[in-house]
Amino acid sequence: MPAEDRIARLNCQILRELGLLGEVILRPHVSDALVTFTGVKLASNLRTATVYFSVYGGAAAKVRAAELLKRKRVALQEGIARKVPMKYTPVLHFRLDETAERADRVLSILNELNLPQEEETPPSPPAP
Repeated sequence: MPAEDRIARLNCQILRELGLLGEVILRPHVSDALVTFTGVKLASNLRTATVYFSVYGGAAAKVRAAELLKRKRVALQEGIARKVPMKYTPVLHFRLDETAERADRVLSILNELNLPQEEETPPSPPAP
């Protein structure tokens, strides 16, 4: 379990650093969209990491953000190498995370159904 704890701590630390680096490295190039890193999954050997990101913007913004992340991958890895103490800096692989968009879509469908709201019933008093 200690190895799993270490990986979980490193995932959080890398995610935090990517958020800070994203403001400096990505923000000036994608000013019309919001790019957010949503998660990091390090491999068990700590050599590679899958970074999940979401983009609040149109389809074109998603494509531009994915291309920008590929171009800036080395700069992001260098930033992580300076801030996160590891023997090897993991190679970053980026994946678009569309979980928030799917959740918004489900909520909008539920709102369109106009289902009656359930009334909360007070709990019945305990039997004497």
